[in-house]
Amino acid sequence: MIDHLRQMAIFARVVDKGSFRAAAQDVGLAPSRISETVSELEDYLGVTLLYRTTRKITLTNEGSIFYARVLDMLRSAEAGLDELNALSEEPVGALRISIPAFMASGPISTAVASFARQYPNVAFSVSYTDHQMRLIEDGFDLNIRVGWLDDSSMMSRKLGEGQRWLVADADYARVRETPQRPSDLETWDWIRYRQRSDTTEFTAPGGETEKVTGNAQIEVDSIDALYHLSTQNLGITILPSHLARQGVDAGKLVQLLPDWTLRPLGIYAVWPDKSRRESLTLLFVRFLAKQELC
Repeated sequence: MIDHLRQMAIFARVVDKGSFRAAAQDVGLAPSRISETVSELEDYLGVTLLYRTTRKITLTNEGSIFYARVLDMLRSAEAGLDELNALSEEPVGALRISIPAFMASGPISTAVASFARQYPNVAFSVSYTDHQMRLIEDGFDLNIRVGWLDDSSMMSRKLGEGQRWLVADADYARVRETPQRPSDLETWDWIRYRQRSDTTEFTAPGGETEKVTGNAQIEVDSIDALYHLSTQNLGITILPSHLARQGVDAGKLVQLLPDWTLRPLGIYAVWPDKSRRESLTLLFVRFLAKQELC
């Protein structure tokens, strides 16, 4: 029985991820080895657990029953690790987290590295993406989100705020009259970030607000792509201040309307109310809260 526990965990991961290839990427094995492991488990049990097609896998009736039991086993094991971590001075376990891609080389990733050095028995699987990942459905223990929270069913902690700058390619701005207020930018070309509203609100030093909805020829879903395109003489955009400052310092970008401010973006740690690795997740969140992340 003990020899088949690993096979059972891999079978559950295949079901969770929806394919052998995705499960293989998650656990660091070849897809062929993942498939062989599930086949070996089926041979041991004497039943077919999964229907396999070229496009997807689905559970058989026997597979559905067995999967529910395997989940119970894995949750019990994770609860046991959680209880041990609560008593131990040396945390043990694994955390699967997602972080916005534009933070890949920033303070959040540095904090992950610092935590890993401090607790060498904690393993991380980190997904870097600018798309908002689902916690429970996508199998994450913790998500770092930038923006404003809209899901009250999850636990969260604010880690800081990220400032934003309005910038333009230096050559693009050079041939245009310097704007004095946001409404001057209505006829300028914009580069949009898909995850944000088309309408941008600015606040003047005296508290006056003004909204702008400019025309966009290009819309992207990646902050890194947004930064690159903003240096290609295509128009204006809004960037996280650390990226904007990088472009300004290099002479590629210029900041527009520096006296008008944009609403800062909150940086949050978000995790399920009933986390599978509650003590380990909370330990990491408390660690992040002590770091300089902005």
